[in-house]
Amino acid sequence: MTTPEALLELYDRQFRRSSDARGRLLADESGPLVRGGAGGILTSRQPDLGVTGAALDELIHRQIAGGTAVDWRVHGHDRPGELGDRLLAAGFTARRSGTVLVGETAAVTAELAPPTDVTPQADLAPPAGVALPTGVPLPADVPLPAGVTIRRTTDPADADRIADQHTEVWGEDLGFLAKLLKDRLADRPDGIPILLAEAADGTLVCSAWMLLREDSDFATLLGGSTLKAWRGRGIYRALVAHRARIAEQHGYRYLHVEASDHSAPILRRLGFQAITTATQYRWSPPA
Repeated sequence: MTTPEALLELYDRQFRRSSDARGRLLADESGPLVRGGAGGILTSRQPDLGVTGAALDELIHRQIAGGTAVDWRVHGHDRPGELGDRLLAAGFTARRSGTVLVGETAAVTAELAPPTDVTPQADLAPPAGVALPTGVPLPADVPLPAGVTIRRTTDPADADRIADQHTEVWGEDLGFLAKLLKDRLADRPDGIPILLAEAADGTLVCSAWMLLREDSDFATLLGGSTLKAWRGRGIYRALVAHRARIAEQHGYRYLHVEASDHSAPILRRLGFQAITTATQYRWSPPA
């Protein structure tokens, strides 16, 4: 098993790079910060930002001088240690924190493989080497509550449902997810497998997706938020299982997650290792 220290070093090399809203790498820029993702989130180019005190305050104020909202991700091992406090003093707020967990894909798929005494659902399983088409219920390697099925989708209309479902779970407007998912589906649908867990009445109880970057050893697991009434019933675990299998089929060695307090214990039991934490800070212009 790869050590947490080695995983963190690889993570720092592969995730601290500038990319556009669709996840494509941009030409390297100068300066201590990189900007990536749909929200243009800032993060340090290296774990050590290289500036402190007044120089750090000046760097922060340059980022907000344009008067538009700014998001800044700070990792638990980032330096200087005062960065979070300096961001707060400049008017940023800490929005959410998560644990960065990494699992070895082969180990996770082995852990989640169905018991040998369980007969596969042959009518749902595709021939070897053939992917299931979108919209077809996926085989249930992990037991699911009665009436719940999981399917893959590339339908842009489902992006709106996902945004609404995540908004309900988190109690804040996450409508931006719809555009993010639609843009990525339009750009490279095979690079963003999206899975839906639906109840018998069609209610979307959990949704998750993953990013398959062409230049990375990591497949990133995203989403996974589950409606409160459906938590603790194996749905999140099942979505991890399906995404791990997809990552394995595409040759990704590692699975990467920024996990909430709800999902981190589940992932640890599957063999994921915590390598650091990540906190997102946001600055918003005055109303």
